[in-house]
Amino acid sequence: MTIKLEKLDEDRWLIPKTGPMRVPGLIFTNHELLKDIRQDQSLVQVANVATLPGIVNYSLAMPDIHWGYGFPIGGVAAFEMEEGIVSPGGVGYDINCGCRLMTTLLKADEIRPVLKRLVSALFNNIPSGVGSKGPLHLSKGNEAKVAVEGAAWAVKKGFGQPEDLERTEDQGTMEGADPTVLSDRAMKRGLDQLGTLGSGNHFIEIQVVDKVYDRKTARDFNLFKDQVTVLIHSGSRGFGHQICDDFLKEMGRNITGTKFQLPDRQLACAPIKSDQGRRYLAAMACAANYAWANRQVLMHRTRETFLSTLSASPRTLGMDLLYDVCHNIAKKERHKVNGQETSLCVHRKGATRALPPGHEMVPEIYRRAGQPVLIPGDMGTYSYVLAGAQGAMEKSFGSSCHGAGRVLSRTQAIKKAKGRSISRELEDQGIFVQSRGKKTLKEEIPEAYKDVSQVVKVVDKAGLAIKVVRLRPLGVIKG
Repeated sequence: MTIKLEKLDEDRWLIPKTGPMRVPGLIFTNHELLKDIRQDQSLVQVANVATLPGIVNYSLAMPDIHWGYGFPIGGVAAFEMEEGIVSPGGVGYDINCGCRLMTTLLKADEIRPVLKRLVSALFNNIPSGVGSKGPLHLSKGNEAKVAVEGAAWAVKKGFGQPEDLERTEDQGTMEGADPTVLSDRAMKRGLDQLGTLGSGNHFIEIQVVDKVYDRKTARDFNLFKDQVTVLIHSGSRGFGHQICDDFLKEMGRNITGTKFQLPDRQLACAPIKSDQGRRYLAAMACAANYAWANRQVLMHRTRETFLSTLSASPRTLGMDLLYDVCHNIAKKERHKVNGQETSLCVHRKGATRALPPGHEMVPEIYRRAGQPVLIPGDMGTYSYVLAGAQGAMEKSFGSSCHGAGRVLSRTQAIKKAKGRSISRELEDQGIFVQSRGKKTLKEEIPEAYKDVSQVVKVVDKAGLAIKVVRLRPLGVIKG
């Protein structure tokens, strides 16, 4: 299927409404990134999403868009509450996969002599890799509490401080969670994975603030040049994966009973107001809360590792949470449609919220500056901190990109990395890396991803979020 694009401006391209599409598609990208986007079927997926009932305005794609399950990764779509649908493929398997950035009072030169030891300590102290088990072995009762309370449960158990919740999207707890709708298989998979990093593109990265673009907002975010920061990227682990799988199978069995024709079985969905739709949203909230609790525990263990390895005091280290934001989720939000404010269910798959200054859902401490937007690169390039802007509310339902976006499949990346020592290449750049999986570093080579600087440039120029600082990796642990 060939997708025709119409250029709107330097950073936006339109897929005109044709055939069964209920709305046009809108892609935020530039000429440079468009070359990569055309290499897979993600634009077809944008058009497919536009056929779903109740979709509003556009089927959207961020500049990091690439092929995914049903929805493209980097896809955003908002649906009317009465006539619209909810789709597990529009959220993704790793429900509430997200990022958490911690700031410190340290400068890069202060940790360089012990950087390699610090990376090894993190690798040894934080379980990672496929099927890894964490330090917490939950009872079913406690797992149900995690699923309902989210990061608040972890804080109550001593993993962090109450102020962490103020700096977490939705305060780390999504309403409407109901563990009674979960399968026994999902509950079993979540019992021993809390506090684990996972595999693939999940990581904990020690970074340095390499460049400051907006000094005023950087001060509001407590960021400064040469500062050491730590970025965590992880999600709901096998718990969320199983929840997604369960509901995809259930909704897939009912495809023939729908009143509309799906262009792709991977877009299996249910009306938001249906029993099936309500149960999925309740289950998804459980996974979202598990993910927030997981990142809260990971942050606590990271802080403890820094303190012990550096023989530092909490005051000297000054490791505080800047913000935690999710990028695989469906949320009930209020947005303006045709000048009228209305309730919508916004799917963000590989996309993150980017709320502007003054928005009521931005934490009070950041309301003047706008919501922190965290955009990780890959282990060999930069990451970025941005601030949400008003353009996101006007153009993308308050959304931004979530990362660089893959350009090579894992199989292609492994082939390209054949015969190379990726860890040695990175160490030659001053980046120390440790990985649990033998193939992980090859799957995650820098060439496997788009140029994150180009992705962020589009987001910034389109007015979805404004660049604040650039972060350069110093040390990374991966699954």
